[in-house]
Order: sequence, then C-alpha cells, then structure tokens
Amino acid sequence: MDEVKTVPCRARGLVTAQDGTRIAYERYGFGEGPPLILVGGAGGAGGNDSVLAGLLAQRFPVVAYERRTGPGAGRVEREIADLAALVDAVGAAGPAGPAAVHGTASGGALALAAAAAGVPVGPVSVYEPTYPVGGEGAAVRLGRVPARVLVVDGGASPSSTRRAARTVAAAVPRGRHRTLTGQTHEVSPHVLAPVLADFYAEEQAGG
Repeated sequence: MDEVKTVPCRARGLVTAQDGTRIAYERYGFGEGPPLILVGGAGGAGGNDSVLAGLLAQRFPVVAYERRTGPGAGRVEREIADLAALVDAVGAAGPAGPAAVHGTASGGALALAAAAAGVPVGPVSVYEPTYPVGGEGAAVRLGRVPARVLVVDGGASPSSTRRAARTVAAAVPRGRHRTLTGQTHEVSPHVLAPVLADFYAEEQAGG
C-alpha cells in the first residue's frame, strides 16, 4: 500500500449545490494559485485520493470532495452542478486562472462532461476515464471541451481501457496522451503525482 505523510488539511468546508445538497470538501496544502480539484471514481475507485492529494499539495493547493452517491435520473447533470458549485466556491476564475481538475475512472468522465458543459475550469487531467467513447454524440461532447486535457492510462491495464484513453485524447481539441509503464487501473499515487504535477506546472507557466 502506498503511504505518504500527507500535508495537513488546511480547511474543511461545505458547499451547497443547486438542489440544496451539502457537499463536504477538504483543502490540502498552503500553496498559492488556483487549486487542483480531485474528482474520485464512483464507489471508491481511485481510493488513494488522500495520498495523491498529499503528494500534489507539496506543489499546489488541492481540494478533494465527496461525490454524491446513489442512482437516479439526471445524476450526471446533478454531479456537474455539484462540481460547478465547488469550482465557484474554491477556484472560480481570477487573476491566476480557474481551478484545475483531475478525475479518476468515472470521476474523469465527470470532469470531461463538466468541462464540455461549460463549467469554468482550467486544465484537466484524467486517469482511465470511463467515458462512453462510442457514437457521434460522445465525440461531439468531447469536441466541446475547451481545456487542455492530459489523458493517462496504465501500461498493464487491459487493451480496451488503453484504447478508450487514446480515443478520448484524440477527441478533445487540446488533448495529449501518456501511458505509465507497469501501472494498472489501481495506479500508484507516487507514480501518477509527478506526471500530474509537471502537467499543471507547465500549464500554469503558460505552456
């Protein structure tokens, strides 16, 4: 199991979504600049978010939040609204730019959907997003993502997962793709964090 001495939580907070749902979040680190919002996978996928947050918070302020659970019609739209409320509360556009977003699995799909829907986010990174890449509609939605996007997959993941990641990277207008040798869907935060940190540092520097 990956272990790290995580950066102490700077603050805990609550954001109220459009439908009145209270969204709990934690902010890590004391860095300046726009925060990086972590969007975990459903059902605990990407469960090393606290470790990843601690590693990334050594270079950036990081915000992790609790996604709402349970099925239901319109859930994606509600979750996009949740993320929009969080962006507005902790990282809306300012002199340093809007909050960046990283999502794992279905969290990656949510990050892309939010960006496509016009939520004002900065650069986006996703690890093996469970995005429906088939069909014209999916390609059109991905084509609406204005942000720079880094799509990452694991070299030891199934070929279908890696193929989907490449498809997403090709579909977004400003996408790039990276494979982490030897990693699976349960990616090591210690391997992923430096890749994300370099990507976001480059974006902050105007690269």
